[in-house]
Amino acid sequence: MSAVAYVPTLEERYTPDRIRAFYESGVWFEDSFYGQASAQAERQPDKVAFFDSTSSLTFAQFREQILRLAVGFKRLGVQRGDRVLAQVPNITEFPVIAGAVSRIGAVIVPVMPIYRAHDLEHVLENSGATVACFAQSFGGFSYEDMFTQLQAAAPELRQLVVLRSEGTPAEGTVTYESLLVDGDLEALEAEAGPDSSPDDPFEIVYTSGTTSRPKGCFHTLNTVRSSAVQIVRSLDYSAEDVQFGPSPITHSTGLVTSVLIPLYLGASSHFMEKWEPSDGVRRVREHRLTAAVTATPFLQMLMKAFDPERDDASSLRIWVCAGAPIPGSVVSAATAMFPNCRILSLYGRSENLLTTLCSVDDAPERSSTSDGRAADPSVVQVVGADGAELPRGEVGDVAYKGPSHMLGYWNNREATEELFTPDGYSRSGDLGFMDEDGFVRITGRSKDIIIRGGMNISAREVEDELLQNPQIANVAVVAMPDERLGEKCCAFVVPADDGGAPDLETIVAFLKDRGIANQKLPERLEIVEELPTTATGKIQKHLLRAQIAEKVSAGV
Repeated sequence: MSAVAYVPTLEERYTPDRIRAFYESGVWFEDSFYGQASAQAERQPDKVAFFDSTSSLTFAQFREQILRLAVGFKRLGVQRGDRVLAQVPNITEFPVIAGAVSRIGAVIVPVMPIYRAHDLEHVLENSGATVACFAQSFGGFSYEDMFTQLQAAAPELRQLVVLRSEGTPAEGTVTYESLLVDGDLEALEAEAGPDSSPDDPFEIVYTSGTTSRPKGCFHTLNTVRSSAVQIVRSLDYSAEDVQFGPSPITHSTGLVTSVLIPLYLGASSHFMEKWEPSDGVRRVREHRLTAAVTATPFLQMLMKAFDPERDDASSLRIWVCAGAPIPGSVVSAATAMFPNCRILSLYGRSENLLTTLCSVDDAPERSSTSDGRAADPSVVQVVGADGAELPRGEVGDVAYKGPSHMLGYWNNREATEELFTPDGYSRSGDLGFMDEDGFVRITGRSKDIIIRGGMNISAREVEDELLQNPQIANVAVVAMPDERLGEKCCAFVVPADDGGAPDLETIVAFLKDRGIANQKLPERLEIVEELPTTATGKIQKHLLRAQIAEKVSAGV
């Protein structure tokens, strides 16, 4: 493995007093991931823990498969501290992989299925992952082909593990099933060796921001799990809940709400492999699903597909919208459509997962007018450019301090240090204000990102690729409003003098050839003679956003 310049530590991020306080408040605790799985297996061995459309695991099966896979990974050469990448859809194998990796003290690197070679190259290089686990194919795309090609340029990636293979796996790969080692469980416990601590490194989750390359948020199990504990307390979750998971479980939201909350409580969790609204309505009815945490567009699409004469969603008790503020009209319409269900808001980021949320005890209108408030023992401030807290009502950077903050950005000390105010609050780059009761409303973003259906897209990343096209002299990618997804990418392009103006189909094909994920592709093209700039040459993107918003509103 190549030398790692910067691995953040628990002691660097948290003082002994703060660690002790988080344990005393119950948001951090001593159980490991495997310890929790074992405890639930002892209490309710036959209860279904996780299930998707084709498979299910009871808590007893879940614990056993974690142990068998952990030994399989160990025999494969995975050691404590190694990184294991997992790019899989919402299927029951993922929590087993996460548990097995944690059981032997390695670090899980979850990656959403939408990402392609362009993104994976950086994740593999930055994380130094030695093993990659992936579905052979999904949604008509061959992950096996992609990873086989990526491995040639990633010398540290020693082994490829194929899930749900059909036919013969590619040469040099092993199947997930082959790593589930047979044998006596007591002997396997000894072979697996010491379990990890909940304060050991648990995951590196990658997030996009203003830069063209994502940064790896380096978490312990306790920093991730504390958000699950705070959500449980705020939303009155219980073991009787059946969580609905259409959000990717290899993303922060899905991992916390569809894996860690059910594991913590001993509740059941249903994974939806690929979102389709009508099928989502059917699954709510068929499995009597009670709770979901998703980006707002999931709820909007569910409402559009719901037919009260045919469908039954009476089992739903809470639906939490994250990723972007919920329009008040959506809260009102959803409440009328699903009268048994509370529609709540949540704001978070991969650096610290849960930042604010509305609880079941808050007035219903709070979800229409705010993104909630910090859950004890977390604290949120709105700060100015100097890091000092601003008066209530003033717009500034929404900053966080609490138990769910990452240790730091993996192998990126400079970016980590830039996050913090003099008082130790982590700046988000998201703009908002706080009212007298502590409720926060996000009003905009200082980061140059587009939020498409709850997914953050780096405008600069797309721009950097488009500037490689000989037909393009200059480009600015901005958000344009979309009723269903919130925002989509619009590219303002200045054509090269001798290249001829490209059309949308051409630039989309160009980006696809360079491995850009479908969700990041521009969905509208505006050809312009020049881009508006300041006197110093900075592109005035606010003018472009206003221009495209006006066109969309006018139906042009």
